[in-house]
Amino acid sequence: MSTKRSWKLQEFVAHGGNVNCLSLGPKSGRVMVTGGDDRKVNMWAVGKPNCIMSLAGHNSPVECVRFSSSEELVAAGSQSGSLKIWDLEAAKIVRTLTGHKSNMRCLDFHPYGDFVASGSLDTNIKLWDVRRKGCIYTYTGHKDAVNCLRFSPDGKWIISAGEDGLIKLWDLTTGKMLQEFKHHRGPVTHVEFHPNEFLFASGSNDKTVKYWDLETFELVSSTAPGSSAVRCIEFHPDGNYLFSGTQDMMHVFGWEPVRCYDTFAMGWGKVADMAVANTQLIGAAFNQTNVSVHVVDLTRINKAGTVQEGASDLSNEELNKPPSPAKNPLSASGRKNFITDRPHTTSTKQRKEPQVKTQPRQSPTQDEPEEDNTPADIQDPSKYKEIFHPTKRLSHSPTRQEDPFPAPPDDEPAAAPVPRAAPPATAVSYHQPPPLAQPREMPAPAPTAAVPPTSRRSRSPPALNQKKVAEPKMVAKEQTMIIPSDRNEPAGLDMNAFLPPNMQGAREEAPSKRKQSESEVMESIQKGNTSMCAVLSSRRQNLDVIRAIWTAGDVKTALESAINMKDQAIVVDLLNILCLKRALWNLDLCVITLPKIKELITSKYENYVQTACTSLKLILKSFTGLINNNIRTPYQGVDISREERYNKCSKCYTYLLAMRGMVEERQHISGKMGSTFRELQLLLVQLE
Repeated sequence: MSTKRSWKLQEFVAHGGNVNCLSLGPKSGRVMVTGGDDRKVNMWAVGKPNCIMSLAGHNSPVECVRFSSSEELVAAGSQSGSLKIWDLEAAKIVRTLTGHKSNMRCLDFHPYGDFVASGSLDTNIKLWDVRRKGCIYTYTGHKDAVNCLRFSPDGKWIISAGEDGLIKLWDLTTGKMLQEFKHHRGPVTHVEFHPNEFLFASGSNDKTVKYWDLETFELVSSTAPGSSAVRCIEFHPDGNYLFSGTQDMMHVFGWEPVRCYDTFAMGWGKVADMAVANTQLIGAAFNQTNVSVHVVDLTRINKAGTVQEGASDLSNEELNKPPSPAKNPLSASGRKNFITDRPHTTSTKQRKEPQVKTQPRQSPTQDEPEEDNTPADIQDPSKYKEIFHPTKRLSHSPTRQEDPFPAPPDDEPAAAPVPRAAPPATAVSYHQPPPLAQPREMPAPAPTAAVPPTSRRSRSPPALNQKKVAEPKMVAKEQTMIIPSDRNEPAGLDMNAFLPPNMQGAREEAPSKRKQSESEVMESIQKGNTSMCAVLSSRRQNLDVIRAIWTAGDVKTALESAINMKDQAIVVDLLNILCLKRALWNLDLCVITLPKIKELITSKYENYVQTACTSLKLILKSFTGLINNNIRTPYQGVDISREERYNKCSKCYTYLLAMRGMVEERQHISGKMGSTFRELQLLLVQLE
């Protein structure tokens, strides 16, 4: 059976607030860190649903994160401009550095791990000494925010890309700018050094990738403009290819001559980072609170490639000249290679660099203490011990020889795209998995003449739409239909019930020979109107009762009264109000509402299902942590308040587990309801 070349590996809720940044481990590609509005940095093992550890300490949203080359340290920059560095093996903060005046946008570790560079919205680049706790130098020159920066493989240069469309190359020894590159026509989003040669690549919002020679400082080549901005780029570790990530696409490029080897439709949205893990490329993207991880099988890349139309090969004559003798080894293309071996030192003292002005350590802000010993919250001890404290080998990250992720089968009927051209009034039916698509024993369909007329149409197969009174199985199946909230006609009503006996069935049959008199018409209308007025009057009286209790400040009693009235419409109205007033929620309301939410999820009315899903989503986001903590550590001894809290959490946990299967079955619905159920499924996975 053939398998897919690219696929989505996983999607999960990464933070309590929106995710702002993420980074994959450059060494293994199997670990990932994320930062969010909840001011936390969470670490994950790629392919696993649970967080390994949560790193706290920032007092403002985390805007950028980055692993060190050995994956032993993680740096995170915040909205306030502060920088924190964690030792992952010790699971604690080792440095807090301040100095930027605005949001920190990008970070990178020196190849030898002793220095960190940061770029900010304040247009400055700062070089930090991790051991001395201070800023060594500030590089100024960009006119707008710094979007990306990278150390060269030999650790002698920094390259920075800015929102101003400029790329600047800086020399660490002199502290001066060596060269400025100006050919991009939009903000530059990403830059990467070639792993071996004196070459680097840049991606931009102008939808191109450009390649630059670091000996001549000339443009080597440029890809043709693509369909969307370049989000991130990554060289293959062997240096043979460059991977370019754009909106929902991934391209494989060569540069001499410039050509596109292959293109993959990824569906990852706005990809944030890529890394090569063994024979696979891992790409990660985030959207609101969710993070998705995608995989590309690199063994199935088309090696032939095609020359792009509109691409430019700008290699100049100097590249073809025989190079002058140099101590740097030459690559196959004739360029020098980076010498990446760490230089030997004979003294523990730091070498004095006379032309670099060491800046005094700036005092931390009030919300950023100089020494923060906040320990990391290790949420998956077994995985943490496996990565950072192995018993047989010294390794701080998964090895490159780890087995690749298995590829799913190429042809999956359930994964076919859902048509979007259906009219708003069309009923949306569940897409059941193939084994459950139809009952095994299906009675012969009744004659169509015996089917009572209805006012609702559906594109589902006829076997799911025909209503047979004598078949209880089919009646139960009809409950899996959801009536859209934006319908423009009554749903589920038998129009014959509103006609006199002698006129029933007249809508589908030939016109009756006898015309209905005016009095008979008025009588039919009055009959239905009286019944409807009685229902609405009763509902208004119930709402008045609920309003009186609510106004008195007793929300819990108001909700209990609404549930006891056995009217789902009233419960839905009350839940809609509670969803707008999140501060009113507590464990008591969760215990009361969860059984009713379970009923509403199975309703045939889309409005009811949507309200139930919104309420359930609010409960999961607000109380999952509290429920897990109480279930994990039951109370001991005599503690009445803790005992009550444990009992409430236990009830909520039971209700949520009961709903997990229902949500999982309904996540295959087409349209926005299916998306809502899939999001709920990701939240329910966090329950222990």
